[in-house]
Amino acid sequence: MGTRTRIVCGVVAFGLGLTACSAGGSQQGGGTQQGGAQAKDTVTVALRTPNWILPISAPGFTQGENDIFGTALYRKLYSYQLDGSSPDNINPERSLAEPPEVSDGGKTLTITLKDNTWSDGKPITTKDIQFWWDLVTTNKDKWASYRPGGFPDNIDAFKVKDDKTFSFTTKKAYNAAWFVGNQLNRIVPLPQHAWDKGGDAKKTFEELTAASKDPKSYATNPLWKTTSGPWKLESYVPGGEVVLAKQDAYSGPDKPKLNKIVLRPFTGDDAEFNVLRAGQIDYGYIPPANLSQQSYLESKGYKTSPWYGWSITYLQLNFNNPKTGVLFKQPYLRQALQMLIDQPTISKVIWSGMAAPTCGPVPAKQGSPAGQGCAYPFDPAKAKQLLESHGWTVTPDGQTSCADPALCGEGIAKGTPLNFTVTSQSGFSATTKMFAEIKSAMAKVGVQLTIKEVPDSVAVTPACKPDESKCDWDMSFFGSQGSWYYPAFASGERLFQTDAPVNLGSYSNPEADELIEKAQFSADAGALQEYNDFLAKDLPVLWMPNPVYQISSYRSELQGVDPQDPMNLMYFQDWSWKS
Repeated sequence: MGTRTRIVCGVVAFGLGLTACSAGGSQQGGGTQQGGAQAKDTVTVALRTPNWILPISAPGFTQGENDIFGTALYRKLYSYQLDGSSPDNINPERSLAEPPEVSDGGKTLTITLKDNTWSDGKPITTKDIQFWWDLVTTNKDKWASYRPGGFPDNIDAFKVKDDKTFSFTTKKAYNAAWFVGNQLNRIVPLPQHAWDKGGDAKKTFEELTAASKDPKSYATNPLWKTTSGPWKLESYVPGGEVVLAKQDAYSGPDKPKLNKIVLRPFTGDDAEFNVLRAGQIDYGYIPPANLSQQSYLESKGYKTSPWYGWSITYLQLNFNNPKTGVLFKQPYLRQALQMLIDQPTISKVIWSGMAAPTCGPVPAKQGSPAGQGCAYPFDPAKAKQLLESHGWTVTPDGQTSCADPALCGEGIAKGTPLNFTVTSQSGFSATTKMFAEIKSAMAKVGVQLTIKEVPDSVAVTPACKPDESKCDWDMSFFGSQGSWYYPAFASGERLFQTDAPVNLGSYSNPEADELIEKAQFSADAGALQEYNDFLAKDLPVLWMPNPVYQISSYRSELQGVDPQDPMNLMYFQDWSWKS
């Protein structure tokens, strides 16, 4: 969806997180329009034009289509799957290395590369890992995945043992699942023999960055001819159509079944949907506004498949607001507010079944019944009772206010109203309808909401100190379509830890901090569940319906598309036409 946004954990955009990650886009396709189904060796996909090719992420270029494009050309050290078949979520088939061997009390991870080659036939070795390491450590300030104190700052020693084996020794022992899923996910072996012009990591990085900022030369620059992925770049039109061709020299086991993938961008949802309806693309998406036409597309031979993301959606509360922060700091009040959000009905009616309730900070695994077991299900009568038992005079369809400050809580004066402003994204009709429903439900117990829609709700609701003028916001919503997307291990050190980089509401709880640390550093396999259960009840935010990433629509004879990757990659090599 053209204006869709998501927050990505491993990369950065809004200075910290909002990233456009859409299948629609801002440019019109530049390639030749092709009518009807493709030849049986080609698939046309609606996707924004990728604009970054170097497999080291750069600030401002972290859109999802760049990750899809990059992974097609350059294999990451590890691929991941969330189906529970691997203890550390490693996909053993697609990964370039065996799972790490952990020793030294959890501090040392020894990694052995499998036998693989570059497209020019040269073997992929630890020289290519060392080359990547030298580039990112020397230029980490220009690497979008870098966080001070995180990888590679948390590495005490990087050692190469031989052509196939290397190790990392961390400064302290981490939970191996966290380190494998959230740190080693950044490593992409780079072709040292083709790219290293003399060992100067700063100069080499500058040259590679300059080449990546020149998209018109992507298809012709010899740099990008040496690849490790299942696809090679056949043609590239800046802002237009991109053609990937099968890499015959690909050494991985998941060899492409198709000869070509055509990535075609569109000016927006309407342009994409008109072409999809006309049967001129093989894989596209149905904008939410057009979901009523799902049966029409199915009658024309398309299959509809909701793409569920490894994500959560929530309404941020500003605990530092000098006026309303004292209210949000009361657990009973957060519980009452959560009980006034009818997630199941909103998911079903407003999101047409293309959203599911969020119950806590760890997403539900794909296929599991989302929304079951939320700690505070929709219950207006219980919310009213909770407020009254804490000293509030509840005035349905009027203004509820504090009658007994001794019961209302510390810092809450007599007569204080429950009156909040929600800053939300403009441009999303489902979001507008959702907040109209929430506003109505809250008004029935005298909680008054004012909905303020702005183009970029994150920009105007920053983390702040109570004495700053920018701290006047109450609640912030930025999850119109996709919200916070996790790497494989869904820990909360970037979201809910005290002073965490994306903790916009300044939530702080020592017990939560302790559990986040435990999930990150303890070998206890149950630590993530413990963290989830505590925050599900403590409510650092209000949990909201989590929309699907997109409603994909593709030709019914196209195989291998489902299940779609919850971490938003597209494995085109799995796709094929029914013969």
